[in-house]
Amino acid sequence: MDAPVDMLRRPRTVVSPRLNAGDADRPSRAEAEAAVRTLIRWAGDDPRRPGLQETPARVIRAYEEWFSGYQQDPEALLKRTFDEFSGYAGPVELRDIPLRTFCEHHMAAIQGKVHVAYVPIDRVVGISKLARVVEAFARRLQIQERLTDNIAAAIQEVLEPQGVAVVVEAEHACMTSRGVRSLGTRMLTKRMLGSYRDDATLRREFLSSVGL
Repeated sequence: MDAPVDMLRRPRTVVSPRLNAGDADRPSRAEAEAAVRTLIRWAGDDPRRPGLQETPARVIRAYEEWFSGYQQDPEALLKRTFDEFSGYAGPVELRDIPLRTFCEHHMAAIQGKVHVAYVPIDRVVGISKLARVVEAFARRLQIQERLTDNIAAAIQEVLEPQGVAVVVEAEHACMTSRGVRSLGTRMLTKRMLGSYRDDATLRREFLSSVGL
């Protein structure tokens, strides 16, 4: 069923921008490394053997990078805008933004690409900021549907454009490396707001430009 127009103008609130920031209950690094050693033992190996002795520390350093999005505010990344762009009124599109995130159900990798577009009214943002917004949300445990919605809502909230479109194409290791093991299967999610929701021609042009 089509969404009401007022929902398109007021997208759902973006998830808390800085989850776990300053959380007093957050485990210490030593506790996190101990948890990795437990998982190694549960998998059937010995964390004391030479090849695995440094693995817990390496895993925690990798987690700090992979999940750094919890310490970032995606909306703040968009707030440095430019209000002089020679009256350009067409769509701005950024295609094939690399996506690397992790499924919150199995903590398995999700890899693919994101396509973003918006139609400015009086503000534009540097294109690198659009990619950084994608990365900030991706560096959290995710489901693809929420990721798609969050990216679109953040752009709509800060830039207040005529419309926003976000398409995510990704392969989920929780499906390709376990369970049904359906190699090559990709999931496609789309979120259209404002003019991209209401204008079939604009929407069709965007989807055609990203190969859909």
